[in-house]
This record gives sequence, C-alpha cells and structure tokens, in this order.
Amino acid sequence: MGKGMRAGKKPNPNKGMGGNMQKQMAQMQAMQRKMEELQEEIDKKEVTATSGGGAVSVTVNGTKQIVSMQIKEEAVDPDDVEMLQDLIITAVNEALRQMEEVSNAEMSKLTAGLGIPGM
Repeated sequence: MGKGMRAGKKPNPNKGMGGNMQKQMAQMQAMQRKMEELQEEIDKKEVTATSGGGAVSVTVNGTKQIVSMQIKEEAVDPDDVEMLQDLIITAVNEALRQMEEVSNAEMSKLTAGLGIPGM
C-alpha cells in the first residue's frame, strides 16, 4: 500500500478540490455577468462613417443595425446611380467595420490575461 494508505480506505479524488471548483465556478459566473453587462454597453454605442468626402454618412449601433443615413443632395445624380450605391455600400461597410473594432476592443479588455485562445 502507498504511504498514508490504510486497508479499506479509498483515496478521495475530490479531496481539497471542492473549494477550488466552487471558486472557479463563481469566477466564471461573475465573468459571464460582466460580459453580458459589457455587451449591453456595446449595444448602446454608435459609430458613424462617411464616404465620398462626407457625401454619404451612415451611423450603426452596437447591434450592427443602421440607425441613420444622410445623403447630401450633390451625391444624388440620376445619371450616376451606381456611384451613389457605391458610396452607400462603402459607408455602411466602414461603419460596420468600426463597430466590430469597438466591440472587439471592449471585449478584449475583459478577456485580457485569461489565456483563452481566440478571445
């Protein structure tokens, strides 16, 4: 028999682990709450992007929905609808990219130091 073992007594594989496991679970639950709160804050944020030297301006929120769009009169040329479409697409994509960047930056503050791959 191994050191400290007595006949008929089995080692407890969880001995000394219960408190540690509970602590880890509490930490994970606290982190989950923080992530939910942070996501709510991100959802309320807005970013605005422009294209065509400000001819088209698009604002998106943290849920990546367009909340406003302004098109200057000089950008509207009935003979060049494709240009206006390109300006809108460019502004929308840039606003979405910026919001993604904001979201990632905010989340990385929370996950920094955890050593979780991909976060």
